[in-house]
Amino acid sequence: MKNQLNLFFLALGFFSRIPMPNWVEYSPEKLNRSSRYLVMVGWLLGALVAALFFCAHKLFPETISLWLAMGFSLLLTGAFHEDGLADTADGFGGAFSREKKLTIMKDSRIGTYGASALVMALLGKYLLLIENSEIIIALLIAYPLSRATAISLIADMHYVSESDTSKSKPLANQLTKTDLTMLLLTALPALFFLPPLQATILVAVLSAVRIVAKAYLNRQIGGYTGDTLGAVQQISELTIYGVLLAL
Repeated sequence: MKNQLNLFFLALGFFSRIPMPNWVEYSPEKLNRSSRYLVMVGWLLGALVAALFFCAHKLFPETISLWLAMGFSLLLTGAFHEDGLADTADGFGGAFSREKKLTIMKDSRIGTYGASALVMALLGKYLLLIENSEIIIALLIAYPLSRATAISLIADMHYVSESDTSKSKPLANQLTKTDLTMLLLTALPALFFLPPLQATILVAVLSAVRIVAKAYLNRQIGGYTGDTLGAVQQISELTIYGVLLAL
């Protein structure tokens, strides 16, 4: 049990700004194994953001409450996934060769493509959520499912090696069948918020997003990096909000 808690807190510490207990041990092997708990991290983050929105809505209008909740989400994660989206947009939009794309993605500076993608993503989340009559439910569905969609790519894609100076290091870059099973099982309860038909539609759309993302990343750089997983998570989250609103 302590070993599994170690893996969970390792995942929590790497993918959020929530402090880990002092007794947590790190190693590249443990980081790889901790990937099985990334959906659980999504559940926790989604619950915290939903809780803040619920409390803020007691004092402020829905618009202000959602803005505060989104800001809180950025603080919780350190804009980890948003950074991946911006870097991916800069790399893919600003270069043609695979090597140049990876070099741009390692740069801590943000360019026009990255800034545009970031603004559109944040604005898109706000608009899609504020039009949704069940914002809390949408958050609780999107946080775990979007992470499951992104992390599942590790199972059947090649990890594009980066230099030790890459700011995306370390990265869980292995996913066993057991890890993938746990990942999917812990994401499954998010579908229980929806009627069966709507849940089926959402799964079908996310599956399509995963297929397209995998093909696109393979064509662009021959695999995935930590930044591209962050980009897929953000796109999946936006997709979920859009599907829920449409349904």
